[in-house]
Amino acid sequence: MANHKSALKRARQAEKRRLHNRYYAKTMRNAVRKLRATTEKAAAVELLPKVTAMLDKLAKKNIIHRNKAANLKSKLALHVNKLA
Repeated sequence: MANHKSALKRARQAEKRRLHNRYYAKTMRNAVRKLRATTEKAAAVELLPKVTAMLDKLAKKNIIHRNKAANLKSKLALHVNKLA
């Protein structure tokens, strides 16, 4: 375990950030899963901008990598466009 005061604080901060990032990453995964499961075009078109905005925000905060966000947005847009 850490011996210095600053190292103890850094460990506390890291744990707090880990839990915060984990919550938002899980929320994002659930939103993506929900959009992929949608079979109705109207519902999917309505949901896509919300999920896209969420991915952009997480990429901006470095919770997910910007390329991962771009790849997910691309795949989801293709999914929505394929729906009849």
